Amino acid sequence: MKIYTKTGDKGQTSIIGGEKRSKGSDRVEAYGTIDELNSMIGYIISQMQNYREIKKELEEIQQVLFDCGTDLATPNETKGYRTSNQPTIWLEERIDRYADVPPTLTEFILPGGCHIASLLHMARTVARRAERCVVRVQETEEINSDALIFLNRLSDYFYAIARFINFREGREDINYRRNSKIFYT
Repeated sequence: MKIYTKTGDKGQTSIIGGEKRSKGSDRVEAYGTIDELNSMIGYIISQMQNYREIKKELEEIQQVLFDCGTDLATPNETKGYRTSNQPTIWLEERIDRYADVPPTLTEFILPGGCHIASLLHMARTVARRAERCVVRVQETEEINSDALIFLNRLSDYFYAIARFINFREGREDINYRRNSKIFYT
């Protein structure tokens, strides 16, 4: 079976329902960036030697991201979104659990640390970029807001588990040197 169709050779693609869109459109950019994030998560999973529970969580996140991408490839007239608020609730529970383990932050930190934590920080920034792409679509078209909310939480999840893994690996946060106090309580 051939995987190429040649139908996109002139810069057009079909979204769900058959509508043609430019491959440079905001909607195509949004679900393409979500696909990029999903691939990055797959790479992170392949590099993890430990943290079986986090690997399972990342695999579940990949499933949800596929649903988010499908929702974004679905035009306004076609209803029946796949993403609900449940994955966000599930993610918030994990964020809270992981964020409670390392010491509380009072200053900005630099991304980095051990190999896996550094990759998670990269995924965090790709998640933020995907979120910005989805916001651009939302400014002109209807979207599934649950997908946008999930992406917003997802970057927080990556941040929390990057810090958690660095802490478990004995790697201290590196503070940004021109910091002033943040996260006032």
